Amino acid sequence: MTDSRIRRVRESDVDAVVGLVHELAEFEKSPEECHLTAELLHAALFGEAPALFGHVAEVDGVVVGCALWFLNFSTWRGVHGLYLEDLYVRADQRGSGLGKSLLAALADECVRRGLGRFEWSVLDWNPATEFYRAMGAVAMDEWTVYRLSGDQLKALAAQA
Repeated sequence: MTDSRIRRVRESDVDAVVGLVHELAEFEKSPEECHLTAELLHAALFGEAPALFGHVAEVDGVVVGCALWFLNFSTWRGVHGLYLEDLYVRADQRGSGLGKSLLAALADECVRRGLGRFEWSVLDWNPATEFYRAMGAVAMDEWTVYRLSGDQLKALAAQA
């Protein structure tokens, strides 16, 4: 059964979602790394060729949670998958089922689209890891995430 509090993100939600992403950055102890603005998010979600998608959780007309995601691709499976970039529910709404409902909506998106898998990354210290395991999610402990950004990204690009 679909949770009526969960819906696709709308243009009118952009400011609220930006606020939630900044709250998430605070929660993850990295607020200085979050540079998202309403203009950037609007372009990513609703621009000429959107590559970012989203769902929000709404309670009494207020957006209190969000899930931002994009498509990835598995060469081994030969099909796209869904990658959850951010999942966040305001602290005063946690335990209300909104997080699980957001994840269920994305799982439904995967099944309806014929996507091969649903993945996301979680900081090791995040207490949500138990929540994810309880839903049947499996930690990919043998994989390590690598990232290039800033000066290191530019240095490698200069070698092209």
